[in-house]
Amino acid sequence: MITNRINKLFQGDKKNILSVYFTAGYPKLDDTVPTIQGLEKHGVDLIEIGIPFSDPLADGPVIQGSSHIALQNGISVKCIFEQLKDIRKSVRIPLIVMGYLNPVISYGIEAFCKKCNEIGIDGMILPDLPLNEYNRSFKSFFEKYNLHNVLLITPETSEKRLHEIDDASTGFIYMVSTSSTTGAKKNVSDYSTEYFQRVNNMKLKNRRLIGFGISNHKTFDNACKYAQGAIIGSAFVKAVSQEGTLDEKIEKFVKSIK
Repeated sequence: MITNRINKLFQGDKKNILSVYFTAGYPKLDDTVPTIQGLEKHGVDLIEIGIPFSDPLADGPVIQGSSHIALQNGISVKCIFEQLKDIRKSVRIPLIVMGYLNPVISYGIEAFCKKCNEIGIDGMILPDLPLNEYNRSFKSFFEKYNLHNVLLITPETSEKRLHEIDDASTGFIYMVSTSSTTGAKKNVSDYSTEYFQRVNNMKLKNRRLIGFGISNHKTFDNACKYAQGAIIGSAFVKAVSQEGTLDEKIEKFVKSIK
């Protein structure tokens, strides 16, 4: 089996990993592939491809709005897979799909995992997939098709649960900075350093990326003090909604973070 690209990314002691989330089919339906290519070109290490959903519970207003527009544009799981069918001819960095259970179950769990593997997707983030349900109904398919299930932790996650998530994880852990929806925070003080330190002191086997509220160079640098890197979503989605060519907006945004 080919080594998963996420494993390769986290080999050694790589720091300051920048992962960017974007909404497939936004701002325009056909922007999915150019966005991925542009993000890799300008130095992003990992990309989360957001699957728009009509009821995105973990997402703040910016990503909710982008999902609504993408759905109006005509995006769907089938359309995303069609857009991405040749993505590995031009993109080498790890790709993760992020979405919610309903579209995956509607498509068919094994069929979805199989298609991800065929395209070259490395993992999934499904915030509403419970750990016990993953172990019971999803894990065998993830393993069969060489996909990592990226699990989330929050400041409220108990120590017992943290160890369970660490044991079940094979790629990295998504460390949610606050117990709120996605969205930009302005100050370093918005993050719970006590929570970050507590998790660091647990010596978990998996690497971690911090997400929710990372929006600029300052918050990215702060997050990287407590994890291998950080995930940016809302701030990037907002950036690509501005005037200018897609490539110019991507270049400007990545430069502003790094």
